Amino acid sequence: MRPQAAIAGVGCTKVGEHWGSSVLDLAVEACLKALEDAGNPDVRAVYVGNAASELLNEQGNLAALLADVLALEGVKAVEIRAGDASGALAFHQACLDVAVSGEGAVLVCGVEKMTDVLVPEVERIGMLFEDARCTFHSGITIPGLCALLTKLYMSSYGVDYEDIVLFAVNDHENASRNPYAQYPFPIKPEAIVRSPLVADPVRLLDTPGVGDGAAAIVISPPGEAREAGGEPVLVLASEVASGRMNVCERDEILSIGSLRTAARRALEKARINVKDVDFFELHDTTSVIGILALEDLGLAEPGGGWRLVKEGGIAIGGDFPVNTMGGLKGRGHPWGATGVYQLVEATWQLRGEAGDNQVDGAEVGLAHNMAGLGSVSCVHILARGR
Repeated sequence: MRPQAAIAGVGCTKVGEHWGSSVLDLAVEACLKALEDAGNPDVRAVYVGNAASELLNEQGNLAALLADVLALEGVKAVEIRAGDASGALAFHQACLDVAVSGEGAVLVCGVEKMTDVLVPEVERIGMLFEDARCTFHSGITIPGLCALLTKLYMSSYGVDYEDIVLFAVNDHENASRNPYAQYPFPIKPEAIVRSPLVADPVRLLDTPGVGDGAAAIVISPPGEAREAGGEPVLVLASEVASGRMNVCERDEILSIGSLRTAARRALEKARINVKDVDFFELHDTTSVIGILALEDLGLAEPGGGWRLVKEGGIAIGGDFPVNTMGGLKGRGHPWGATGVYQLVEATWQLRGEAGDNQVDGAEVGLAHNMAGLGSVSCVHILARGR
């Protein structure tokens, strides 16, 4: 099956604390960059991924608002909300739109403005991305659930926390060369272990910070993207799968079932093996989640993901480069924008535009973005245009 959608243009803001910008300002900045990168095509639809603007910014209906401000009156305007999978799901829906229509450019934007409220409120809202009966009403946060999974992983496989956090170290190493990253500096594992405790044993430097950001993509049928100039990045597969909301009710607690399902479907649709993928952008809420993702993708055996990290297997230049521009920990994690940032960064890699973080010979990339701890997973496989 030939690809029916292609990425014609991308753009993003730096992730950080944008005190002087609104959620709309950030979205507009990213969209204008993407539209310019795509040659300013006529846009017939706008899809916006956002997790919580009503609660964070007292503003809803972002898709219609963004279309209005961009002078796109009359276009289809769709807003997608699925926690921190909102951006990737917006991209998925836009790909379906392009595949069905077979013509015209579609604009996708993921955006989140998290610094308009205090950190405790951010944590409270984030708890709603899981089953609120088990999080919000019990008091456990997403980092708290990650801490339980970290402890279970450590005890099940005899692994030290110092080895697990090497995943975050890899993120920061790559983020140190990304001008759009929230935390563009390297860190050492001992710094993570000495940082303040968030939820035993998870430490502050093993969790994403609170930040604002927006990323945008223009997609169109491959033929139209080529006519606009240059070789487009092809969307080989875009798949979505749901999983059990309550981590404790899963058949395999140390596994992300929705990722396994979405990845299997995506690889089958793209007609490739996971070992054919040249780099991966993975959703690492904390280091242990990134390690579980490595194992669920089949890049390491259960209990062996940490060893792959420790041996340099996920570094740029390793067998399976991961989070080449910093991931959630280094680049930052503005909820609804994260999935689109991953795709923007994957596009840079496939175009050969990733600078000092370029993966040599990158032809195929896989991006995984999820809501909460896997209630929904989106997996996209992109390829250099041929």
